[in-house]
Amino acid sequence: MRAHWGAIAAADFFTTEVWTWRGLVTFYTVFVIDLATRRVQVLGMTLHPDEAFMRQIVRTLTMADAEPCRVLLCDRDAKWSASVRERLEESGIRVVQTPYQSPNANAYAERFVRSIKEECLDRLIPLGEQHFRRAVTEFVAHYHRERNHQGLENALIEGTPTIAAGRVHRQQRLGGLLNYYRGAA
Repeated sequence: MRAHWGAIAAADFFTTEVWTWRGLVTFYTVFVIDLATRRVQVLGMTLHPDEAFMRQIVRTLTMADAEPCRVLLCDRDAKWSASVRERLEESGIRVVQTPYQSPNANAYAERFVRSIKEECLDRLIPLGEQHFRRAVTEFVAHYHRERNHQGLENALIEGTPTIAAGRVHRQQRLGGLLNYYRGAA
């Protein structure tokens, strides 16, 4: 499996309750995470994850400028229907489904869901779709550029941490919900 590590990605959904003019609604967010680099790509957010939405997800996932992925690990949720899996297979992506009720079989995706919920979405009440989208976008940027990852030997996904003697400067995202500390020059 290590020989193919760079070609494997995991996909999953998570749900978030968002306050809108219509009251509390549930948004479904689908993402993929590259197992080797831990890079996350949010593929879409919707109120109704129907077949048309999933066709768009397949198009997004198979675009030429997307991260190359030859194997996609996903659960047995009905959203990953036979036609969706078939479209992925036709575009050269082998779909491997985890056993029923086995979240540990998709541990990398489940860990990202836990991170985004515990560090961001459980600590705020998104007021509308735009606020929710901004929160997810800011968290993913924080996840890539400012958050250490134990599985990567406490490295950042993008860039390198700046180590400087002297003062420490705090950078904030989402009004201080997400913080990152850098050495000031």
